[in-house]
Amino acid sequence: MTIKGALFDFSGTLFRIEPADAWLRAVLDASGAVLPEEDLLRYARRLEDAGALPGGAPPLAVPPHLSEVWGTRDRSAEEHRAAFTGLAREVPLPDPELYDALYDRHMQPAAWRPYPDAAEVLGELRRRGVRIAVVSNIGWDLRPVFRAHGLDEFVDAYVLSFEHGVQKPDPRLFRVACDALGLAPEDAVMVGDDRRADAGAARLGCRVHLVDHLPVERRPDGLRPVLDLAGAARRRDARSQTR
Repeated sequence: MTIKGALFDFSGTLFRIEPADAWLRAVLDASGAVLPEEDLLRYARRLEDAGALPGGAPPLAVPPHLSEVWGTRDRSAEEHRAAFTGLAREVPLPDPELYDALYDRHMQPAAWRPYPDAAEVLGELRRRGVRIAVVSNIGWDLRPVFRAHGLDEFVDAYVLSFEHGVQKPDPRLFRVACDALGLAPEDAVMVGDDRRADAGAARLGCRVHLVDHLPVERRPDGLRPVLDLAGAARRRDARSQTR
């Protein structure tokens, strides 16, 4: 199989959200509110356990009254906000305005860090002529994050679930991405961290490569094997043409 295109997930694959304590601290600082450090860390742990940080840890348990919107959270901006602010409201915070402020914070480019090898891998794929799409289950426009961190120049197409009303693992979202790149699914690899959601691309015939969803410091080169996949595919293709 010649890899002509690479589909990349966003959160946990190319970028990682800031830790829950940094997330809460940034919102408190912006509002001018002050909490004792012990209280701040306690609230951050409870928010993380609730799954209130998009891109962070999943909820330990989804409350029954949020189960429906949680299941469809990536199909629209409204459902995404409702799901995550709903989970945050399970944690009593000192100011009710913090819930929406926390949600707004996670959409800011400063809340995200690219993995150390993201620019290198995307740039090398582009140099090799591999077309690149970002395919994400998300409820907001992540393009400013890529622009702010200098990765937008490597991306040919963004396929975001809330813009299409379809979320992974539905193969229709991967089909949109392949069509946007002008490629057949069998010529593309899907790179992601979610075995259930991202592996849905295999149903179309895409190859799937999974990476570990780890903090940035603990995954310095998790994306580099994608270059080996692309190189190996090209070498096989070259050998077949010489026979």
